[in-house]
Amino acid sequence: MGQPVIEPATYEDLKKVPPHMVAEIINGTLITHPRPAPKHAMASSAMGYKVGPPFHYGDGGPGGWWILDEPELHLGDHVLVPDLAGWRRENMPKLPETAFFETPPDWICEVISPSTARYDRGEKRDIYAAHKILHLWLIEPDRRVLEAFELQNGKWTLIATRANNDEITIAPFAEVPFSLGALWAD
Repeated sequence: MGQPVIEPATYEDLKKVPPHMVAEIINGTLITHPRPAPKHAMASSAMGYKVGPPFHYGDGGPGGWWILDEPELHLGDHVLVPDLAGWRRENMPKLPETAFFETPPDWICEVISPSTARYDRGEKRDIYAAHKILHLWLIEPDRRVLEAFELQNGKWTLIATRANNDEITIAPFAEVPFSLGALWAD
């Protein structure tokens, strides 16, 4: 007897997931995990507070970006939900009318938790590279660390690692420095 054929997950499968869960389709597989824990939510929200005003709104910074929490990205057959994403307005002049985005962002920020680390550091990172997303920041609240990667020749290159209360001046948001300590719940 042969192996049973497993059909790839569909968007209809994703829509059936309860709203208290985050659902993604990665390489044809429906992946679910609980909403973020408080430390994770704090780091993600604080990052949005730090980059949003100067880059999304132009308050004390250059503006010119859309900075959004948990956008649903449709990248080919994949449906991904990063913690934060940013698009240069020159690359996406207006927001789409749909509930999702098909234009790849210019920057992704993933806050690593035990339930997401395998995907954020593995398959999702590979998908982001394949779709030519230029900047990826990975934040680990438990370790109080930020790693910043830049896509160079189709490969991720680590351009900075910061920890604890280090000052952040990292592409693509180097113009407006802030303390990494603002992201930690304690």
